[in-house]
Amino acid sequence: MQFGRQDLSVLNNIDFKLPAEPAFNRGVLPGRPAAQPVIRMGATSWNRKDWLGGVFPKGTKEKDFLQEYSKHFSSVELNATHYKIYPPETFRGWAEKVGNPEFRFCPKLPQSISHYSNLVNAKDQTDAFLESILAFEGTLGPVFMQMSESFSPARKDLLFTYLASLPRDLRFFLELRHPDWFADPHHATALYNNLRNLGMGLIITDTAGRRDVVHMHLPVPRAMIRFVGNSLHPTDYQRADDWVNRLAFWLANGLEDAYIFMHMHDDIAVPEMAIYLADKLEAATGLKIRKPYIHRENTLF
Repeated sequence: MQFGRQDLSVLNNIDFKLPAEPAFNRGVLPGRPAAQPVIRMGATSWNRKDWLGGVFPKGTKEKDFLQEYSKHFSSVELNATHYKIYPPETFRGWAEKVGNPEFRFCPKLPQSISHYSNLVNAKDQTDAFLESILAFEGTLGPVFMQMSESFSPARKDLLFTYLASLPRDLRFFLELRHPDWFADPHHATALYNNLRNLGMGLIITDTAGRRDVVHMHLPVPRAMIRFVGNSLHPTDYQRADDWVNRLAFWLANGLEDAYIFMHMHDDIAVPEMAIYLADKLEAATGLKIRKPYIHRENTLF
């Protein structure tokens, strides 16, 4: 992910500390642990030839990458759906390849809707997309909708009207990038309250150059976090430790589930960061988290 990317030379000068816990969250989290909380970790793709001999055993065929990936992660940020609407047969085939019953595909809304429709007259495209992803059946996780950086609160009425039209029997998360959504308290409050009323989540994107989008608000007792690391720079580990503390706090107060998607500018480093974060979370929360294990044929790991 290039969003918020900063030169390595300035990373030590950035304040990566997570913001204080918002008072808003006290109205969402019940203050006691959920009965069966879950943390699912994932990457942005299973088509990683550079993981051969590391995460994937040496000699794994490309057609088997998804099946192998599902042994190491319990979710995937499905960016492929951002660029086209696939037929249901494609999703059904992917679901059949997964050998992990807890695995979840988290498809991204097509950009033809989120970026190019202005959310007007988008019903037919939206219906086609939602009908197709139902083929995932039990492996379907939350759908996430990423708006462009140019989508400002000036169009908030269009956004809220569109979100209200979405079916309530599916889970949705929204990602906003225009700075005014978070810089102006009026717009931020309207956003958080509208999402809470609709039962929709708001993605938290932890990236070096845009600390405003690390908003920490939970409109629902669920979280989706996009952690954008810097190829195992020392600050990546400090940031991961801070997330362990916050997630442990949220879980103690009723967070039901969290999806953590690991991004790196060099994605070959994703497994190592995922292992580090999962190990720390397991120790802090007592939860079992599916995480990568490394086949040591590849000395890069």
